[in-house]
Order: sequence, then structure tokens, then C-alpha cells
Amino acid sequence: MGKKDKGTKEEETLTRIAIVNSEKCKPSKCRQECKKSCPVVRMGKFCIEVGPKDKIAWLSEELCIGCGICVKKCPFDAIQIINLPKNLNSNTTHRYSANSFKLHRLPVPRAGQVLGLVGTNGIGKSTALKILGGKQKPNLGRFESPPDWQEILAHFRGSELQNYFTKILEDDMKAIIKPQYVDHIPKAVKGKVGDIMTKKDERDAVTATIDILDLSAVFDREVDKLSGGELQRFAIGVVLVQRADVYMFDEPSSYLDVMQRLKAARAIRSLLDINTYVITVEHDLSVLDYLSDFICCLYGIPGAYGVVTMPFGVREGINIFLAGFIPTENLRFRDDALTFKVSENAMGVEDGDGKHASFEYPQMTRTQGEFSLSIEPGSFTGSEILVMLGQNGTGKTTFIRMLAGMMNADGDDESQLPRLNVSYKPQTISPKFDGTVRMLLHKKIRDTSINPQFMSDVMKPMLIERLMDQEVRHLSGGELQRVALVIALGTPADIYLIDEPSAYLDSEQRIVAAKVIKRFIMHAKKTAFIVEHDFIMATYLADRVIVYEGVPSIACTATSPQPLLSGMNQFLRSLEVTYRRDPENYRPRINKLDSVKDVEQKAAGNFFFMDE
Repeated sequence: MGKKDKGTKEEETLTRIAIVNSEKCKPSKCRQECKKSCPVVRMGKFCIEVGPKDKIAWLSEELCIGCGICVKKCPFDAIQIINLPKNLNSNTTHRYSANSFKLHRLPVPRAGQVLGLVGTNGIGKSTALKILGGKQKPNLGRFESPPDWQEILAHFRGSELQNYFTKILEDDMKAIIKPQYVDHIPKAVKGKVGDIMTKKDERDAVTATIDILDLSAVFDREVDKLSGGELQRFAIGVVLVQRADVYMFDEPSSYLDVMQRLKAARAIRSLLDINTYVITVEHDLSVLDYLSDFICCLYGIPGAYGVVTMPFGVREGINIFLAGFIPTENLRFRDDALTFKVSENAMGVEDGDGKHASFEYPQMTRTQGEFSLSIEPGSFTGSEILVMLGQNGTGKTTFIRMLAGMMNADGDDESQLPRLNVSYKPQTISPKFDGTVRMLLHKKIRDTSINPQFMSDVMKPMLIERLMDQEVRHLSGGELQRVALVIALGTPADIYLIDEPSAYLDSEQRIVAAKVIKRFIMHAKKTAFIVEHDFIMATYLADRVIVYEGVPSIACTATSPQPLLSGMNQFLRSLEVTYRRDPENYRPRINKLDSVKDVEQKAAGNFFFMDE
């Protein structure tokens, strides 16, 4: 009796949500196994309703007993049944429709401060931005009979959000969002960069904005002729010149190099005054750290539900996200903590220590139009990762393509490069393949993809299994990136050339991808050359670094590979930025400009600190 009571008590503290994936659920192609196998339906209650002519199955969350039989029986893996703590039920902010994504609570913006949001993809960050920007009315989970504003305000009574929503309603607060996908901008906006910015200008800030974001070179260019990084800076610039009360930036650092990320962060911070709210979503944790005054983490299950935590200080918030444990709610949302132990040989290890074959490449130059790149001679060994650091337009991809044999050095001295098999993952991935991910992997890396070691080391952590039956053309940016990384690593080669592995990935996937690449290169005893702008990822991956210096797009030099510490120091000196390390999980943190640490480290010449 006691046991039964205990069980029902536990049941009472949990609330169940059922998620049906609208893309995977195909009632016309199955036999409605979910409905036929459901014990509640067999008792004569309508727990699952679906017929062959329906577009999607409907599950009743009130009648569901959480047995999980439908989840196992569904041939398309379209159903998820998730138990949530009961106390979250009253905190539902928004739900799109029956059996779909649910957002609990909202981040709390504060005037005169930058709020950073951190969490994985598909967990409700963009939904939260839409609601805070007044673009979407929160329905408190009642999607059939949405509440009016009076009720919504009553729901948030007693919290800082009550004042915020009242201001949005009564004072007509203007909110501007910088969109997440800047590559869609040319389809919607036509004209020249300068004309559009001058037209939008309400703060007399065009000249200052163009200076800080380095847009003078593209001032007279058509929007559809801009590269990814230029589009990103243009999108940030257009938001900066407008007058608004709430500024929102959805991933302001994608496509930008380290220097441009810091400039964009400083430009965004320049918007702050007593009455403005600034909210950013960012996956590069060192930029988020530099940009924000306080942070809200989001946890949950992507595509099913998301929960926003209380606001934390910047350092504490990011460390909580990395640790996967929220002390205020005594809740663990990830099984393992993410830490950054930097390479053991950061101080430098002797080249070619006898254990691995060493390959050398000579001094080379390459001229393309007005751009010339000179490469100093160097060598690399097996089981080594070389990270290339430099601004956009300094010839990193050119060097990678020369190594891959796609380009020859000036004077056509191709014989100078060691002849090796190369696997190359380009910077931009455009899906031209017709068919599913499974067919693509079968075609490209058939033998490797069924190798148990490769499956457990690479495919399982990158969560490729979930994408197997999806059409390659319909994958999102992050999903495409993961598939491209798996194909690049799965191709048998001596050298792996990976251009920007972190693009489109969220903060958690970046760390997983970095671990996967590192483990694979060490086990396979191969060499990897990686171009990376996410500083945390670059320091985690690098055994040695190649620094690119010079004037972007005109004349640049690539140094010989050098140890992590001296290479980072040289690179950061050119950026005039200093880093310290977090004592808890060793992640690199940017020092604020002219702070005590910044001045101290610059005086000592230590731009990059290895130990605290």
C-alpha cells in the first residue's frame, strides 16, 4: 500500500508532455501503430486520435499514462513523451499548438544592461526574443483560446516582466531584431549599403557605425554582392543606426573573424543608456562573456520544451551552462560537465619527436589578382592539430587549398609540397545531393560509416543517427555542418583540412565537435589543419598554431607553425586584446579594455595566460 501511495505521489509532482514531430509523422504511410498499441485507447478512451487521412497524430496529455509504448512502436520515431516537474506547468509562457514546442518562463531584460541568452539550438531562444520584442503574443500555453493582454499582465504580476510588458503596451516601445540568418537578407533587401544605412539613420550614427564595423570598403556595394561576414556587419550596422528602446541581436558573431567579433561587441555595448534594453543570443562563449552584463541559460529538450533560468552574473551563468547543473534549482540538465583542458604541449614540443613521420613544406608565395600570400617554411607530424589564426581575407583558405592540391604556388612548383591524400571540408556547404543523409554517407564514406570505432567516436556524439532518414536538402545549417564534418573525418586521408567547423553549431555542439575532432586525429595518428574563429574552440583544439599577419586582401604572411602559447601571444598582440583563464573550468575569457588585468598583462607582454 505504502509503495503504491509513494508512486502516485511521485506521479502527482510530474506533468507529462507529448511531442509529435510534424515532419516525421506520416499517418498515410503507416498502420497507426501508436493508436493500436496504446493501452488507454484499448480501454475505450480517446488518448491517441489518428486516421490514414490525417496529416498528424494527436495525443491527449491528460489521458496519457506515460507507458511509452507508442514511442517504441512508431516506425518514424515521431513521438516523444517527456515528464516535467509539475511546478513548471504554471510557468508556461508559450506553446505553438497541440503536441508541439513549449516554452517555460521568460528571460528578464534590465534597462541599461546587456542580457545574454545561452542554450542549445531549438530550445526557444528565438521564440523568447520574438515575445520580448512584441512580435509574438505569449499564449501561456492556451493555444486554443489565447488570453488577452490583461490576463498576460496578471500572469507576470510581481515580476520585472510586468513593467516591461506594460511599457511595450502603453509607451509603444520600439523593438528591433537583427535576424539570425543574415544570408537571407539579400532576398528581402535591394540597394546599396550606404543608401540603406543613410535612409534608416535616426541617431546620426552612420559615420561612427561604418568606422567601428569597417564597412567603408563596401559602402557603395550592392547588398546582394556582399560576403557572409560583410552581410553580418551590415545587418548589425542597420540595427545600430536606428533609434529604438529594445535592441535584439540573434547570433551577431557568425561569419565574423575574432577582430570583427570584438568590434561588433563594442559597437553593441555602445547602444547602452539608462532607458535602452539590449538582448543578445550568442554561441561563441568568449564573445558572450565580453558582451553581456548578466546571463539567462536555457535548458530542456530541443524541439520539445525549453526552460529559462533566473538571471545570473556573466561568469556564473556561463559556468553553470558548461557545468550542466543549476544550483538555485538543484537541477542537473546535462550528464557531463564541459571543461577546457588546454593541450599538454602548449609550451611547445620538439618537432617530429621520432614517434610520427614528419612532413615539411618549403617557403612559398601565391598571388591572386591584387592579393599576395607568402608562406614561411614549416613542418607537421602525425597526431597533430594545427590551427590557423588570422582575420578574414588573410589567405587561410588559400593555404588550405594549396595543401589540398587545388592550387599551385607561384612558379608552379607543385613538387615542393609533400604528396599526401587530403580530406577537405570547405567553409560554405551547399547541399546539392538529392536523397537522404543515409544515402549520402553510403555514397561518400560507405566503409567508414559502418566501422564500429568510427560510429562510437564520431557519429554517435555528433547525433547523426537522428538525421539519417532526413532529406539532405531540408537540413538546417547546423545539421549540414555536422554531416559535412562526419564525411570529412570519414574520408581516409593523411591530412584533414577543416575550414570553420564551428559555423552554425550551438555552444554545446561546438564543444562536442572539438572533442570529436581531437579524439579522432589522436587515434588515427593523422594531421589536421583547422581554420577557426571561435577562440575557445581554437585554444581547445590547437597543438600548434600558424599566425597570419599583414593587410587583409592585399599582402599577408603565414608564419611557421609555433607552440600554442607564443602563437596566441603573437596573434593577440596584433589584435591588442588580452585573455585570462577561468579558474573553474579553464575557459579563456577576454579582459575588458583598459581593465586592471588588461593593463597588467599588456605591460608584461602576456596577452594569453596559460595558468591562473
